[in-house]
Amino acid sequence: MRRFAIAAALSLAALSAAPAVAASSVMIDPDTRQPMAFAPAIASARPQAAAIPREVVDFTGAYAPGTVVVDTGARRLYYVLPGRQAIRYGIGVGRPGFEWAGSPHITRKQEWPDWRPPEQMLRRRPDLPRFMAGGPDNPLGARALYLGSSLYRIHGSNEPHTIGQAVSSGCIRMLNDDVVDLYNRVQVGTRVIVLR
Repeated sequence: MRRFAIAAALSLAALSAAPAVAASSVMIDPDTRQPMAFAPAIASARPQAAAIPREVVDFTGAYAPGTVVVDTGARRLYYVLPGRQAIRYGIGVGRPGFEWAGSPHITRKQEWPDWRPPEQMLRRRPDLPRFMAGGPDNPLGARALYLGSSLYRIHGSNEPHTIGQAVSSGCIRMLNDDVVDLYNRVQVGTRVIVLR
C-alpha cells in the first residue's frame, strides 16, 4: 500500500511539474489579433486534429492533374489528380478586404519558414516582430509555398481552429499535416488557381 501511495505521489508531482507555456511565448496573431499561446515544441510535432478532413473526392473541373485549385468561397483547396479526382483540404482564407483571385505559380518552397511580416502588415500592426525564425512557434507553420511575386503564400498554421474561416491577411492557411502533404506533392512551377 505504501509503494502505491509513493508511486501515486510521484506521478502527481511529475504532472504538476510539466512545463507550462511561458508568458513570453504568447504573441498576438497578426491576422486575428487574438493572443496565441504556443504549446511546447514536443506537442507541435504531434499531428493536428483535422477539423475539415483531407480526402480524395470526385473533381470535374477542367484543370490538368497537378494543378492546385483554391476555392476561397467554399474554403477548400484541391490538388487535382488524374481520373477526374482531387485531394480536398480545408483552408483558412483572407478576411473581408483581403480576398483575391488569380493564377500564380509556386515560385519557392520552404520547410519551417522564417517569417518577416511585410511592410503593409507592419503599417497596420507596428507591434509585430520584424523577424521570427522558423519553428513550432512561427505563424507560417511547418511549410510555405510562395505564390509568384506576391506577398501571398499557402502555409501551415499553429491555429487549427482558424481553418474554415476567413481571418488571414490574404494567405491561404492549412493544417500543418495538410500543408506537409501538399508540399510533398507539388513542385516549383506548379500552377495555382485562386477562385473567389
